[in-house]
Amino acid sequence: MMIKERYEAAKEAYRAIGVDTDAALEALAKIPVSMHCWQGDDVAGFDNPGQLSGGIQATGNYPGKARNPEELMADIDEALSLIPGKHRINLHASYAIFEDGEFVDRDKIQPKHFAKWVEFAKERGLGIDFNPTCFSHPKAENATLSSEVPEIRKFWIDHCIACIRISEYFAEELGKPVTMNIWIPDGLKDVPGDRTAPRARLKDSLDQILACGYDRDKVLIAVESKVFGIGMESYTVGSHEFYMNYAAKNDILCLLDNGHYHPTEVVSDKISSMLLFFDKVALHVTRPVRWDSDHVVLFDDETREIAKEIVRAGSERVLLALDFFDASINRISAWVVGMRNMQKALLYALLLPNAELAKLQEERNFTKLMMLSEEMKTYPMGDVWNYFCEIHGVPAKEDWFKEIERYEAEVLSKRV
Repeated sequence: MMIKERYEAAKEAYRAIGVDTDAALEALAKIPVSMHCWQGDDVAGFDNPGQLSGGIQATGNYPGKARNPEELMADIDEALSLIPGKHRINLHASYAIFEDGEFVDRDKIQPKHFAKWVEFAKERGLGIDFNPTCFSHPKAENATLSSEVPEIRKFWIDHCIACIRISEYFAEELGKPVTMNIWIPDGLKDVPGDRTAPRARLKDSLDQILACGYDRDKVLIAVESKVFGIGMESYTVGSHEFYMNYAAKNDILCLLDNGHYHPTEVVSDKISSMLLFFDKVALHVTRPVRWDSDHVVLFDDETREIAKEIVRAGSERVLLALDFFDASINRISAWVVGMRNMQKALLYALLLPNAELAKLQEERNFTKLMMLSEEMKTYPMGDVWNYFCEIHGVPAKEDWFKEIERYEAEVLSKRV
């Protein structure tokens, strides 16, 4: 049976329980996912040839890593050609492109250093999101925005302000708001003698950054917490409680990364609470394995639960991005698997009889709620997904992997 015929059969099955598959596909097409550029080169960037630091670690040495802007853009193109829908790209400041021998440090970067990224995005109809890069730099060795050294703090404050100006440039050029997310690796390996002073300095630094003045309709500033990291196992300055309160007080976004909490915490349970008090929330979807190990996003239980909360809250209220980096497998395949799985999870959520499930809960009919929730797991969502791929001109099922194999043989294998 052909893809369209299978879709029509699935459509009837869903219609019988009150779910409109055409409406689900239309809604899915309107949900952009911000694809992180750093999967393509193991978070190396273009401005610093040194080693990764700040708790960042990419493991593996699969051949074919992008080595320059041209290769990275080509790899992003290849990935996007296999992902249905129109999306965004998420850049770190360390992906500035310098030409003619020019180089400036991160506190002096300017919009012109990202002009090629704007050109790239314009030609493809993509939005851009942005992140200051407060790691993998000599001045991030001990601390950044919470540093006890005034000169170090000023450097990183100036870097973040420069990133706001670049974000405004992206928004003006592309006509789309930019989410600019601040994450810092500041913390301590062992029990601190003073938890308050570093957090007070971080608060002051953020206050100075926000005081620079910017267009809040164009730049949506977010702050991202982390429970611990390599070298900061005992204390992180930017904890969830710190950033959640700071964001609420200053009317900016709080970003939730589902690898940045205790292993028994789940972000899917946090989204509804956050959205009762914030108009929007930013989200990085990853897959932690025992810790914040940034594995490729799978179509797993937590990804589906996150997608349910996004759909039920209204997808326009959740600024959705992915964040993982795996150097042990084909990097482009990792992008495609992760992006398609996030979209599959969203489609799964869109195809649920959400109003009926909510009604059963209100009626405290938990027996039927459990039954219906479980039966939905074997409904023919795959046939609806394959049709979504077909109407967006990308290969369905596993057929996309043939193109990955071709690209690896003809392009990636020649990068030595």
